[in-house]
Amino acid sequence: MPIMSNPPDPDPKTPMLKAPPGACDSHIHLFGPVERYPFDENAAYHSPDALPETYIDWQETLGLSRAVIIHPTALGRNNARTTDALAAHPDRFRAIAVPADDVGDAELDRMHELGVRGCRFNSVATYASAPRLNKDLVARIAERGWHAQILLEGEQIPEMRDDLLDLPCHVVIDHMGRVPADLGVDHAAFKALLEMLETGKVWVKLSGPMRFSGQDRMPYADTLAFARKLVETNPERLVWGSDWPHINYNHGVMPNDGDLLDMMLEWAPDEAVRNRILVENAAALYDFPAV
Repeated sequence: MPIMSNPPDPDPKTPMLKAPPGACDSHIHLFGPVERYPFDENAAYHSPDALPETYIDWQETLGLSRAVIIHPTALGRNNARTTDALAAHPDRFRAIAVPADDVGDAELDRMHELGVRGCRFNSVATYASAPRLNKDLVARIAERGWHAQILLEGEQIPEMRDDLLDLPCHVVIDHMGRVPADLGVDHAAFKALLEMLETGKVWVKLSGPMRFSGQDRMPYADTLAFARKLVETNPERLVWGSDWPHINYNHGVMPNDGDLLDMMLEWAPDEAVRNRILVENAAALYDFPAV
């Protein structure tokens, strides 16, 4: 039976961080209404509705103006929930899709016109039915200027490094690489991630600290060193994401999204660097207009 995800905190705080114009949340998921956008029959989890309108209200509280929808594995290869949101809010959203391996060129072109700028691939055992890296599909999306987004288990990074660096497009690694925080920043997997980041071909999302922290609630202090090391290594290849509505986070205290954004004050204490991550980097990676 699929696991039902807990809902996000319904009362996001107004953050201390005053986001600059054009600030982008680079990692959200949308769900529902389930009658219109059903879950895939092989979904490992289900989620309460997480509607575009609900997220936009959230985003305005946080002071953000752009977001990137990551098509969730629980909805399978039917990208309608994602593409419908793009059509309804073309100035606010871009997206990362999960198309069928044999998707036609016309459908890829339609997605591009709507605002899709990448495909997501998965190496996490929990999501056994999610699409694995498909080099033929990557070659086709590279022709459109899209990137490959990868959700992986942190300790897989060294074994996947060469394959990822050989891809004919940029690569985006989710959730700071998800190397378990108790392994520390000197672990071989995190060092491999930093080496990939230095190449300029690989981007990393400053997101999901609860996904690799050893702590079950804010402030996830054991993740600070990881974020700081990423910022120190190559701030021009980082973007920030909330991971709203925090699907499959059922083992700890649900974080408040205002608090999650405020973590950037510690992760990237230099305002100019922080603003670059929130605005310019995201605009470049996801093809938003310049502010």
